[in-house]
Amino acid sequence: MRETELDPATSPLAAFGVQLRRSRRAAGLSQVQLGRLTNLSDSQISNLERGTRTPTLDWVRVADKVLETGGTLELMYWSLSGSSLLEGFPEYAAHEARAVELRMFELGVIPGLFQTQAYAEALAAADVRRGAITEEGAAERVAYLIARQQRLGRPSAPLVHAVLDESCLLRLVGGAAVMKGQFDHLAQLADRPKTIVQIAPFAMGERRPFAASVYLLTLPDNSRLGYTESQERGFLTRESETVRMWTRDYDRLQVGASSDVASLERIRAARKDLRS
Repeated sequence: MRETELDPATSPLAAFGVQLRRSRRAAGLSQVQLGRLTNLSDSQISNLERGTRTPTLDWVRVADKVLETGGTLELMYWSLSGSSLLEGFPEYAAHEARAVELRMFELGVIPGLFQTQAYAEALAAADVRRGAITEEGAAERVAYLIARQQRLGRPSAPLVHAVLDESCLLRLVGGAAVMKGQFDHLAQLADRPKTIVQIAPFAMGERRPFAASVYLLTLPDNSRLGYTESQERGFLTRESETVRMWTRDYDRLQVGASSDVASLERIRAARKDLRS
């Protein structure tokens, strides 16, 4: 049977189907073989790969183990409903899951990939109080975030270079205890061989090139994607003059930001300044 090729950009379900097919082929399995190993028929596997069937979480976890994906399918599973996620973000996350390098700049809050569970829960709880999401949506959002973070601890983790505006350290989220845990976590991340953390101090002033959060992905084929957000939705930009301009500006940002050593000291100082 001829397998239908999907465009992963059309929907989160299509992106899941494409990743499932890639993982199955990489494992050297047919649809029939994968179905036998995960208790589905070959037609059900075909429907999943064509984006016409939504998987269950239990099945996804079994498939991740069988295909040895390192949890990639579960990560993509959480973006399928998208009800608690910013419009446009699931498409970005699908690319993030296979990126070999990630460069990010964040304002006001610690980047999601670096958040502790307590910090993420405090942000989600605030959205529940505002009526932006339900309690169920908040739980889904945090679970999705944790699934995204798991890749950073694996041997296949991408190189991550993060520049945090100094405001990320000064905004109190969840209280002093949550922030202390968050600062400790940042310090631990900064010690990882594939993670670089820098702080962009307020002293950069108008020389800071970005006025909003910016993420730059390098994919396995060396192509690059850019991502940013407004209050209403996320925007993914493919290889273009915009991505090249953002890359040049990010280089300037890195040069102007504090060194990794000085940044770690700034994080420790921010922790020390917290009142118990």
